[in-house]
Formats: sequence, C-alpha cells, structure tokens
Amino acid sequence: MQVSPLALGITRGTVTDFDKDLGLGHILCTDGTQIAFHCISFTDGSRSVAVGTPVSFRVYPGMKGQAEAGIIEKL
Repeated sequence: MQVSPLALGITRGTVTDFDKDLGLGHILCTDGTQIAFHCISFTDGSRSVAVGTPVSFRVYPGMKGQAEAGIIEKL
C-alpha cells in the first residue's frame, strides 16, 4: 500500500511548471499528487527553477487550505 506524501510530510518530485514573474509553480510527486510552491521555499536562496528539476521537500498546509511545498531542495 502506497502512502500519500501528504501523510508523510516529506517527499520527492519534479517541477512541472514555474512562473518566474509570480514566483509560483507546481511539483509532481512520485505518487502523482500535484503540490504548489513559492520560490522563497528553496533552501539554496535561488528564486527560480527549471521545469523538470527533481526536488525534495516537506508538505505544509497552505494559506488557501491546500497543501504547499516548503523547505525545497534541488536534487
């Protein structure tokens, strides 16, 4: 039985889109879950990321009631 990354609080995935003007994007988790993120969550201090970049991150409750990625590390 596969456990959702939302239950674990930490997972890996791949950046599927990123709007550099807004600093917002989405990560596709290994189980198919889509998670939103903001560029300030990157641990390396960068403010942009290329589509297709593999990342690891923690899952947090977002401001709009949906899960968001935080403490994002590029792999």
